[in-house]
Parts: sequence; C-alpha cells; structure tokens
Amino acid sequence: MSVRRVVPNIPSAALEESAEFYGLLGFEEVMNHGWIMTLASPATPAAQVSFMTGDKTAPVMPDLSVEVDDVDAAYAAMRESGAEILHPLQDEEWGVRRFFVRDPNGRVINVLGHR
Repeated sequence: MSVRRVVPNIPSAALEESAEFYGLLGFEEVMNHGWIMTLASPATPAAQVSFMTGDKTAPVMPDLSVEVDDVDAAYAAMRESGAEILHPLQDEEWGVRRFFVRDPNGRVINVLGHR
C-alpha cells in the first residue's frame, strides 16, 4: 500500500474567504461540494488543503485526509491493529471509498481511495 497524498482539513465557516486568502499564496479551487472545498497548487497538484463546514455522511469532521492506493487493505490493517474506527468503510456518492480512524494523538483521519 502506498500514500498518494495527505491533505489537512480545516474546519471553516468561511469557504469563500479561505479561497481568496489561500489564492494569494497560489492555491486554486479544485473541488467544491458546498460542505468541503479543496484548494491545490497548480504547479504541484498533490499540495492541497481542504476547508469543511461539516461532513456529509460521517458523525465527525476529519482532521486529515490520507489518500492511499488500496483503501480496503488500509481498512483491514487498521481493524487488525485494534484502531478505533469512527466511520465504517463505505463508498460515497462523490466517488471515493473511505473510512475514518482515530490516530494515537486523538486526531480523526479520513483514509480514502478514489473509485
């Protein structure tokens, strides 16, 4: 299994203002579902930051998103380790398969793969 990208998720009630602010640093909007917006560097597309007003299907907002090449293997590894799963592995309507797990620091990690 390999990591494709890591994206911090910032709770925000100011998505438009965040886009404008981070735009000054060269970020451009690459995804916006209304409740989550992701900005990326055009020069380095995997350099991203997301802003969230909430999560559409999960009971908590993740602190960090980690995209992996095999989300099913990641889920199996986390379950076998006894890690706390906060949101079960599932396919989401916006094209990702994901689950949430709590890391040893108490942070909520959104582990995902694109279908």
